[in-house]
Amino acid sequence: MPDNINETKSINNSEPEKITAKDTVSEEPIQEYGDVVIRLSHVTKQFKLFKSKKSRLLSIFSKRVNYTLKTANDDLTFEIRRGESVAFLGKNGAGKSTLLKMITGVLFPTSGEIEVNGEVSALLELTAGFDPEFTGRENIYLRGHMRGMTDDVIKKYEEVIIDFADIGEYIDQPVRTYSSGMKARLGFAINANIEPEILIVDEALSVGDAAFRKKCKEIVNRIIAEDNTTLLLVTHSSAMAKQFCKRGIVLYNSKVYFDGDIDEAIRVYEEDILEGKPAPKPKANSILNQ
Repeated sequence: MPDNINETKSINNSEPEKITAKDTVSEEPIQEYGDVVIRLSHVTKQFKLFKSKKSRLLSIFSKRVNYTLKTANDDLTFEIRRGESVAFLGKNGAGKSTLLKMITGVLFPTSGEIEVNGEVSALLELTAGFDPEFTGRENIYLRGHMRGMTDDVIKKYEEVIIDFADIGEYIDQPVRTYSSGMKARLGFAINANIEPEILIVDEALSVGDAAFRKKCKEIVNRIIAEDNTTLLLVTHSSAMAKQFCKRGIVLYNSKVYFDGDIDEAIRVYEEDILEGKPAPKPKANSILNQ
């Protein structure tokens, strides 16, 4: 994996590519949502890419080892309010997953600031954090303890999680005996059922068979409808983005290209980005000029 860069000074001497953002369109006034729960201010994330593992190791002891600087996210600034449902759209390599990992605290920005106010439940790497020697039931408690929950609170959700995962008698078997699909089902069941304030989903709605995917989509719809939960969704499916989200943020060349109404965001993504026809210059009053 690339090394994280803790310095805030960029080594890239080239001027960042100037790209277009279209006029922001929002059918729902921002006043309908609650307080700001996520705020990014000029956030940039860069990685050092080395030619080999040996070079990466040598770089710990010497600053003269050559590397390539990769900018995954470039000067991102936006706010998300409580109760909003936001889809992040962009081609592979646009920086979507890196952005979500910074919001969850898995990665840290090279420069800029990220503020998150609320309990985050991330459906990113569903099988991460499991102890393979623990049973599925024991891993439910492990995950809960990692989130600062007491046994009494976890017990309230235990049977709901087990019923949702629907892996039968395997719930009391070591996780090392699970298939990848079973681990993903249990991971989704845990993260989606413990009443998150901020739910982050990165293609996790595609796990399991058709019946389980339907159940996943139903619970996400219920969470955002009933619990005033903030949803951040990364997907390559325009239909899924429209189903769950009212706002879309399109990333292009590691920058925010468009931020606004989901229908317009999908049009921009499909017609500008996927067809390789991004407008050459920003329009007046675009989000990049605010």
